[in-house]
Amino acid sequence: MKKSRWIAVVLALSILLVGVTAAFAFPYTVQPGDTLYALARRFGVTVEAIVNANNIANPNLINVGQVLEIPGDGGGTQPPPPVTSTPPPPTSGTYTVQPGDTLSRIAARFGVTVQAIVAANNIANPNLIHVGQVLTIPGGGSVTPPPPGSTPPPPITGGSFELGGQTNGFGNAGLMRDIGMTWVKFQHKWAPGDDPSILAGRINDAHANGLKVLLSITGANTYPTPGSINFGSFVSFVGGVAALGPDAIEVWNEMNIDFEWPAGEISPTSYVNNMLAPAYNAIKAANSNVLVISGAPAPTGFDNTTNAWADSRYIQGMAAAGAANYMDCIGVHHNAGATAPSATSGHPGGSHYSWYYAATRDLYYNAFGGARKVCFTELGYLSGADFGGVPSRFSWAANTTVAQHAQWLAEAASLSSSSGRVRLMIVFNVDFTTYGDDPQAGYAMVRPGGGCPACDTLRAVMGR
Repeated sequence: MKKSRWIAVVLALSILLVGVTAAFAFPYTVQPGDTLYALARRFGVTVEAIVNANNIANPNLINVGQVLEIPGDGGGTQPPPPVTSTPPPPTSGTYTVQPGDTLSRIAARFGVTVQAIVAANNIANPNLIHVGQVLTIPGGGSVTPPPPGSTPPPPITGGSFELGGQTNGFGNAGLMRDIGMTWVKFQHKWAPGDDPSILAGRINDAHANGLKVLLSITGANTYPTPGSINFGSFVSFVGGVAALGPDAIEVWNEMNIDFEWPAGEISPTSYVNNMLAPAYNAIKAANSNVLVISGAPAPTGFDNTTNAWADSRYIQGMAAAGAANYMDCIGVHHNAGATAPSATSGHPGGSHYSWYYAATRDLYYNAFGGARKVCFTELGYLSGADFGGVPSRFSWAANTTVAQHAQWLAEAASLSSSSGRVRLMIVFNVDFTTYGDDPQAGYAMVRPGGGCPACDTLRAVMGR
């Protein structure tokens, strides 16, 4: 073959390949608040497809101004309009509408979108379906409803309940807003000498992204030595932080165990008198609009008075010391669940109330006689299913699937709202990536590869 002819063939093939590439991808410039998950939903592709098309090493990290290739049919330099309907797959099954069903609940139940069901059934009014109506569910030849225990909880319809998330690096603000979160939580490890201004950036970033901000302020040292907490310095610091305009401050963290409070000095009376009460007064003097949340004790039954107090005894001690007068909300942690929030038995860890959502919520609420609502400053479910298992000390979560993790977060949000006892629920966590002896990423809503099943379940329950 002559060289000129070879060049012509190569050139023709190159043009053909360029044409094929242009037909199946288009460039998109990352905007403030964008996440891979939100972009995948917007353009009707998967997170994995965008990751592979752009060789992205960390799916949780994209930058404003970054140009991404979006696999699809777009072409040109402008992205197509947001996806408003999803064509049904070639095979489908059927489902008979039951009392209480809505399209959003049915969609969440079968892992499809409302738009897909609407398109598959030519539904004119998505808000109007009838008991006994047979719907085509896109995605499979034989549709078997999940067992009753996995039925999506009812959507939240109103009230003062709000949802938020604790985040790592705050790279998913758009995703958080999209699913109905209105709060973001950051934790600050305080040390004497810290200037309150170091938290100004956190506060400003949250507000610039349309979210309220909860600052959980605790000590910098683990296993602090006796006498090492400078109460006056801490109170001065939180007062200075309040003047910067955060929306809530949590006063310390897990102060019933020696990991966070000096051994031999653990005392709910000391916490209330030396820290909570003066901090409350300093915060309110600087900014009366700041919500003051008491530090959430570690949920534990271990109690030897020196190294730990059981949280049930500790919060009773707080109540007796008058803590209700110095807080707007009761801080609570619940991150050891391995059963649905509606369950009252069956946890692999045992029968202690702290394994169960409702028992924990009600214990804290009732300890103060209903005088204050509960604020879950950490609520999460651990699944190591996509990490190859969980560390041995978290063996109680060995059988929790990612689907259960997503389902249970949504159910906890629904139950929190409907109980009338919960003011705020902070999901632990949105997007942590560390996984090891402390399996933080196993609690994350954003899973390895960038998928977020919990985003779909929470979006449905929050009515988004």
